[in-house]
This record gives sequence, structure tokens and C-alpha cells, in this order.
Amino acid sequence: MGADRCYAYGAAAGLLGDLLLGDPRRGHPVAAFGRAAGAVERVLWRDHRGWGALHTGVCAGAAVALGVLAERAVRRSPAATVALTAAATWAVVGGTSLAREARAVGRALESGDVPAARARLPHLCGRDPQALDADGIARAVVESVAENTSDAVVGALVWGAVAGVPGLLGFRAVNTLDAMVGHRSPRHLRYGWASARLDDVAGWPGARLTAVLAAAAGPDPRGALRVWKADAHRHPSPNAGPVEASFAGALGVRLGGTLSYGGRVEHRPVLNGASGRAVRVTDIDRAVRLSRRVGLLALGVTAAARLLVKGRGK
Repeated sequence: MGADRCYAYGAAAGLLGDLLLGDPRRGHPVAAFGRAAGAVERVLWRDHRGWGALHTGVCAGAAVALGVLAERAVRRSPAATVALTAAATWAVVGGTSLAREARAVGRALESGDVPAARARLPHLCGRDPQALDADGIARAVVESVAENTSDAVVGALVWGAVAGVPGLLGFRAVNTLDAMVGHRSPRHLRYGWASARLDDVAGWPGARLTAVLAAAAGPDPRGALRVWKADAHRHPSPNAGPVEASFAGALGVRLGGTLSYGGRVEHRPVLNGASGRAVRVTDIDRAVRLSRRVGLLALGVTAAARLLVKGRGK
């Protein structure tokens, strides 16, 4: 069995494992990486871009190196290669946890328990929940589902198809580092610059594929493409913009606007403001279902692309 087929079978098994099992409550590999990256930061931190770049290189490089060594260790056994790819895919994708947390907030909102929804929201995104009413929470959830479909599922599958297990682990490492130090806090404004920029580069192909698949799988393909073309460039994030715009058009809702992170208020452009309606609680489940479809399509597209490219190279 060739490496391309091993990857396809392993990635499918890993995504199925995520769908059936979700993330473990304790001992998640990504959490272990986060603790290690935090320890490296405590040693290296300086208010300087160069030291931050070193931190990014050490942590992301270690994840890629681990993937390379693991692949080499099992390269003579197709069964072990499939198992390794499945384990790595399951470890780095987070579609089930994303859906579970989004729906937990949605259930709280449906029951009218806004304080419970506010308490649950930080499990999903970094917004300041106390500044949000029920409609604002619902909008934050839909935006988070859209963005994390790319970050937690599609982007990993793209880099897995490109570089196998090292690509899977490397992408998740870069994305985790961005979440840890890539934000514009006083401590990380310079130190986290390299992580944020590398995450922009690594996330670029997955974000575009997510936007395309959201248009293809959503109830309004033309609307998704129209809003992507008209509004994505107005978003401050080069990768969240296409994804959120495509989801907004596909679902027929307005996303963006005023939000608050860590006490800092941002006034983002409204996506699909011309024809979209305000987000409702019921849109949370619609966004989750669209995210699921996008993840499954991404698996098929990336696995097929790897098989096709590798086949032509022989």
C-alpha cells in the first residue's frame, strides 16, 4: 500500500474517531503541547520580535520533527502508518468539540439562561461574554464555528495532505501558538508577532478551501460567493474574512460588528449587511451542520488531491 493511500485511510479513520469520540477530557496531546510551549515562553520571553521568532521556531519545529521521526519509525509497515496517521488526525482536529461547545451555548440560550450561555462562551472563543446579550452571544458562536471550521478541521487536513503527519502536527502547533501568544496583548505585541504571521501563512489555503466548501455545501451558494467577494477583504483577519463571509452568505445572516476582546473594543465591518438578517439562536445549529458538511468534504477533497498528485508523480 502506497503512502498516499495510507494517508487517505488514516485521515478518514482519524476524522471518524473525532466524530465518534471527540476530544479526551484529560491528557489531550494539544494541551500537552500548550504546556510545553508555555514552559519555553517562560524561559525565552523578551519584549522583542526576535525572541518570539525563536520561540515559534523551537515549538513548531519540535512538533514537525516529532512527526518526521514518527513517520520514519513506521514507514515499513502500512498498517502502522495508517494507525499513526489516524492518531495524529484525531489529535489535531477538533470538529466534535467545536460542535459540542457551540450547541451547549445554544441550548442555554434556547432555555433563556443567558448567564449560563455567558459562562459557557469562553470554552468556544475569547470574547468578553459579559458585554454580550443573547443575540450577541449567538452571533459570536456562529462566527467562532465558521472560523474554527478552518482552524480546527480543514487547515489540518490540507497540511496533512501536503506533508503527512509532520504537516498535521506542524499546523496544529502553529495554530496553538497563535492562540497562546499571537494576540495583541501588551506582553505579546512583539513577542507573538512571528507566531501570528506564521499562522496567517499556514492558515491561508485552509481558509480558502473552507470558504469554497461552505459555499458548495450551504443552502445559498450564490449568496456565499457574493458575500465572500464583496466583504471578506474588509475583515481584519486575512483568513477569518473569507470563512466568515462565506458562512454569512450561505446562512443568510449578518456577521461582524462591534465586539470586545480582553476589555478592548473592536468595531469590525459587518459581513452580508446588505441582505443578511440578524443571527438567531437557531442559526447556531445550522452553522454546526454546515461545519460538519464542510469537514467531510474537506477530507474527500484533500485525500483525493493527494492521491491524484502522488499518482501523477509516479
